[in-house]
Amino acid sequence: MSVREANVVILGAGPAGTAAAAQLGLLGVRDVVLVDRHDFPRDKTCGSGLSPRAIETLKELGVWRDIEPHSYAIHGMRLVTKGDRESWQSAGEKAAAVVCQRRVLDHLMLQKAQARGVEFIPHFNATDVLREGERVVGIQAQDGTKIRAKYVMIAGGSHCRVGLPEQRPRRIIQAIMGWWDDVPFRAHHLEMIFDASIAPYYGWLFPENERRVNIGICYEERDGKQNARELFQRFLDKHYRDRLSKATQVGGWKGHPVVWSYAIEKLTAPGRLVIGESGLMTHPATAEGIYQAMKSGMLGAGALSDILSGRRSEREAFADYERRCKAQFQLAFWAGGVFRRVARTDALDWVVSASEVPVVKSTAARILAAL
Repeated sequence: MSVREANVVILGAGPAGTAAAAQLGLLGVRDVVLVDRHDFPRDKTCGSGLSPRAIETLKELGVWRDIEPHSYAIHGMRLVTKGDRESWQSAGEKAAAVVCQRRVLDHLMLQKAQARGVEFIPHFNATDVLREGERVVGIQAQDGTKIRAKYVMIAGGSHCRVGLPEQRPRRIIQAIMGWWDDVPFRAHHLEMIFDASIAPYYGWLFPENERRVNIGICYEERDGKQNARELFQRFLDKHYRDRLSKATQVGGWKGHPVVWSYAIEKLTAPGRLVIGESGLMTHPATAEGIYQAMKSGMLGAGALSDILSGRRSEREAFADYERRCKAQFQLAFWAGGVFRRVARTDALDWVVSASEVPVVKSTAARILAAL
């Protein structure tokens, strides 16, 4: 049984954990250890879309120049409503968003963190946190390895249970997706399809490069009676049968849960700070989580930097971290709740039917971008 000492240990090397690690390095915090169950590069089931806010966050982190060459630019969107009305929304020639595979995104962010002095330990299967009284003082792996630290950041995503507050209410969005080559699509445009069978959520087509796309759906469980594969197949048959007829499927379908809550709370405890999807900071309408993961990781890193440097007390810095997360995400989460209700109605059909009016078209595009 080995014991490692650190200033900060971060559990999980997804966008939240790597963003926190990279920001800690940028702020001059030393002796930071980042652990994950996997080594990198590794695949991750995800639509891999990066919103305008995610891109701005990558720029703040100083990682965007590394990410951009590996990304596929998105200039517009095809929107299909429950009533099968269709509209094309354009953001102009300047890229409004990009698609970057998680295998690439997470690895490049990890490399940036390592370049800033962060130590990465792969194959670390965390089973519990270490405690002294009420204070969290480290994490322990299944093989007995322990990392003791002044502060622990929990960034393990939707499946993580280690170090999280008990009985916090959370909601689940289910997602299933696949990949295909040679599907006809409009270059540099993604597709969002609000089909009635998955309301208030949507299906999508995201191009990853000039040849490959990922197509998927997200939906809510209804009394546990929905079969994900059957639901997805019906969606594909309705919306993509002709376009997939001559395409080549790459690998099998993959599913994953997305966890979320309207409430942004219980993110801190003595010695412990929760970031990203582990803190249920995922958008309730779009299921976007990469932006919130990276931004909360940066905010959490700032809080720990202030504490370790003596600029603020733990109580002050932790309270400010929770306030800043609420200020950053709460309004968008509430707006997402409103959009969920709207998506169950025929309102999107009205918007699309009226979208030839320039002011309606531009307003709709701004609303969708703000989500």
